[in-house]
Amino acid sequence: MKRPMSGAKTGCAVVVMGVSGSGKTTVAELLAKRLGWPFIEGDRLHPPANVEKMRQGIPLTDADRAPWLDRIGEELKSWAAEGRSGVMTCSALKRAYRERIRSARPDVRFVYLKGSEALIAGRVGARHHEYMPASLLKSQFDTLEEPTPDEGVVTVDAGGNPETEVAAVIAALSLAGGEQA
Repeated sequence: MKRPMSGAKTGCAVVVMGVSGSGKTTVAELLAKRLGWPFIEGDRLHPPANVEKMRQGIPLTDADRAPWLDRIGEELKSWAAEGRSGVMTCSALKRAYRERIRSARPDVRFVYLKGSEALIAGRVGARHHEYMPASLLKSQFDTLEEPTPDEGVVTVDAGGNPETEVAAVIAALSLAGGEQA
């Protein structure tokens, strides 16, 4: 299912998704820079209660994620209303989460950074995240519902280098490397 990526009225919205440690922020920031688009770290839109739960190593529930997903959807919808393009990160682990975001912004394109649990665990173990402890990675993989072909999600191997991953995203979404918002 191919959706148009450009349009003067709505701009383009790309959400880079995957489990913690898959490289969402690195790839999304680089993609946004390459395209000349703004970038938003979706984790910054979590309600304070969610952040506190994660800091304590408590996995989020669907109910916890609902207001966060709605905030992401509202931000993407505001981009469309203003005719702006942008790149955002969001784990978007379940199909229902992706559908909730699409209900706010039907033309949003998702890019799934796919990596093995061993690869991602190695990355997460080697870094410090302000509120996402390595102990929550297993719950993320347990929650993950990989996108199916009917969702039209672009899947990129998270094991490559960020430059290669961004080039794959640009090619898969038919974006010009210097397209402006």
